[in-house]
Parts: sequence; structure tokens; C-alpha cells
Amino acid sequence: MHFLTAAKLLLSASLFGAAAAHNIVLPAHGRECFHENLHRDDKMTVTFQVGDREFGSAGNLDIDFWITNPLNQYETFEKSISNGDFSFEAKHDGKYVYCFGNEHWGANTKEVSFNVHGIVYVSEADAPQDPLEVEVRKLSEMLEMVKDEQSYIVVRERTHRNTAESTNARVKWWNLFIVGVVVGESLFQVWWLRRFFEVKRVI
Repeated sequence: MHFLTAAKLLLSASLFGAAAAHNIVLPAHGRECFHENLHRDDKMTVTFQVGDREFGSAGNLDIDFWITNPLNQYETFEKSISNGDFSFEAKHDGKYVYCFGNEHWGANTKEVSFNVHGIVYVSEADAPQDPLEVEVRKLSEMLEMVKDEQSYIVVRERTHRNTAESTNARVKWWNLFIVGVVVGESLFQVWWLRRFFEVKRVI
């Protein structure tokens, strides 16, 4: 019986909502917005990670992120970030809009992987009474957390790989340039010495 009471108290402050994972391509000078309809006391969490699919374009991965409430007020506004984890509790019923902006930087396209966790407030009276259902819901939430972490790792691995490949390409081309300079300088020195001795013989 103590277990049931504790479970009800836990669920009264918890949200039972599915987490949705998404990947979007954010073009240069572009913006993508999404919305969720929430009720008062619902909670929402948005986590995201910026990456890059294209080889050689790794660099500035910063974007803007903001959330507005039904009164068109900012719940949060973050500039120049490449990842984030933002949670808030709805104070009003209505549409909450969250946006990713890539409007102030260079022409490189960015990939944003984000997850939205909707937590619906459930009163103690409406909370599930079956301990098995409670455990299943908790297990489901843990699985969603694992999926989020996997998505994050995939994007981070891709970003690091592109950065490494881009760096290797720059090193390769720089080395080829240096080799070209050395060869050119050697040929110039040979030509100059031959010309110098030819002039000496004429004299």
C-alpha cells in the first residue's frame, strides 16, 4: 500500500507524453518553427544538437533558439548556441511556438536534431492505480532518454568526423602548396644559376 501511495504521488507531478525525435535541415539565413498545444501546468522540454552533413563545411554551428507562449512572450531566447536543453511549465492554455534560426551567419546549411518531451499534468485522483502500468511508463521514459542520447551521439560523431576530414583536407592541400613552392623555388634557382654562369662565359 505504501508503494501505491508513493507511485500516485510521483505520477501526480509527472507527465505522460511521448518524446518525439526529429531531424531538420536548416538552410542558410533560414528559420524553422514548430508548435505544441499545451494546457496550464503542462511541462515541455526541448533538447537539440546542431551538426553538419556536408564534408568540408564544418565550422560555425551556432544558431538561435527561442520559445514563445500564447501571449507572444518569450519563454526563452538563446543566441549563438550549438546545443541546448530547455524546460518550462506552461502558465497559459494555448499554442507554444519554438523556433530554430540560422539567419545571421554564413551560407553553410546546418542539420538540427531535436527532441520534444511533452509532460501532461495528471492529478493524483487521475493517476494510474496499477503498479505495473506505473513501471511500464517509467520504463518507456527511460527508453526515450536512451534514444535521445543515441541521436545526440550520432550527430556529435558526424560533426567530429566532418571536422576531422575538413582539417585533414586543409593540411593535405597546404602540404601540396608547400611542395609546389619548394619545387618552384628549386627550378628558379637552377634557372638563375645557369643564367648567371652563361653570362660569365660571355664576359
